[in-house]
Amino acid sequence: MRLSPVLLALGVMLAFLGLAMVPCALLDAALGNQQWSVFGLWGFVVATIGVVMAVSAGNARPKTGLREAFMLTVLVWVVLSFAAALPFISVGYSFTDAMFESVSGLTTTGATVFTDLDTAVEEGTLLWRAILQWIGGIGIIVTAIAILPFLQVGGMQLFQVESSDQTGKFMPRVAEIAAQTGIVYLVLTILCASLYAIVGMSGFDAITHAMTTMAAGGYSTHDTSFGWFIENGAPGAIPVATVFMFLAGLPFALLALALLQGRVRPLLTDPQPRLYASIILVLVTLLVIWRMATAGEDAPGLLATIEMSAFNLISVMTGTGYASAGYDQWGGFAVGIFFLATFLGGCAGSAACGIKMFRLEIAVKTLAAYAARMVRPHRVVPVRYGGKPVGETTLQAVMVFIFLYFATFLVAALLINLAGEDLITAISASAASVSNVGPGLGGKVGPNGSFTDLTAFSKWVCLIAMLMGRLEFIAVFVLLMPKFWRG
Repeated sequence: MRLSPVLLALGVMLAFLGLAMVPCALLDAALGNQQWSVFGLWGFVVATIGVVMAVSAGNARPKTGLREAFMLTVLVWVVLSFAAALPFISVGYSFTDAMFESVSGLTTTGATVFTDLDTAVEEGTLLWRAILQWIGGIGIIVTAIAILPFLQVGGMQLFQVESSDQTGKFMPRVAEIAAQTGIVYLVLTILCASLYAIVGMSGFDAITHAMTTMAAGGYSTHDTSFGWFIENGAPGAIPVATVFMFLAGLPFALLALALLQGRVRPLLTDPQPRLYASIILVLVTLLVIWRMATAGEDAPGLLATIEMSAFNLISVMTGTGYASAGYDQWGGFAVGIFFLATFLGGCAGSAACGIKMFRLEIAVKTLAAYAARMVRPHRVVPVRYGGKPVGETTLQAVMVFIFLYFATFLVAALLINLAGEDLITAISASAASVSNVGPGLGGKVGPNGSFTDLTAFSKWVCLIAMLMGRLEFIAVFVLLMPKFWRG
């Protein structure tokens, strides 16, 4: 295995991560907060280590193979998560809590162990959490696609290992995918921040929430998340967040085609966005009917019910994790819908996580084809996606992914339960972590709680599940195979 290209790419990314700490130091310094030196020091240290790693890799720049791509894919998230946790440790959090918050941020899970955000956490730390999610949403992928081909270390291979998105076929050059995706991501973030400010958010809240909205991350600067804005004169933030969370769940390559090239047809004809929008429409409709039928005298009205249902459903389904109400108190049927939405996710190539739309459709069609062949064994029933037949290799990959997904979920839930957590907490914490959603169900990890009261062992189980979910499992399991290391 050639380690020099891995070292080079990892060093470049660490250098960029160190530079990303500078705005946090400047903000704290401008506000007179004492923690500005923490971000200044660690920003310098991490950036310096990154530069040293890149320089020590040499100038040979050998091309990498698939093994190096798998190794780099996993190392990026593990090493950057550790580096990103250093400021949290320095401001007083335990190593476990710092790693949990860092991993949750970079994987855009949004589960948090931080409390008293409104009073006890300084602005630089809040900004760092938002920056981590913005980077994790798509920044690392775009950086890898844009920089690695230039360094001849397999940028497209990394993209294929980390994401099953096929929309890149519309754009023949990797650099073009990265550039246009990055532009759209940045423009939508700026637009989201502007609208947040218009509807009443402060400048700081608008910027941080725009970053975590487009990343489908969900970190908020307030303990009550978007409920704080409803209570403090900015209820217009709810519909703005709903729209941009929905956009964050769409394939960014298709958004780039629509917004930058005027080619809207691929976005409208691609199977993923159609299924994504249809599922949201059906689930929101069911939630609205349930709420109107069961809320009784406390029903807030049809429009308000639609707004709350759409916001919270899209937040959970895309893995954003914002909350505007305790939806786990809406009754058993509503809880079932939210639990189902936890697993679904958005489109491949988006900031959302979860199973993803293309896998859902292929899995359902595969089961239907299998059932048809059971009735007529000699009948040929091809599985088609987007009008084209799906190869056996793709079908196998989808089914393996889904198996690993639920196997990891069950194992994590069992371990959390054995660590002393109740069954509802264990199941919902595992589902929220594997799906990179954030809040689970119940009083401890539900929309009105946090993960801070979990045992240290449970937190480590959750953060490992977050990493595996963000890496889509297969890359991690490949590294665990002895054959991988034997070449």
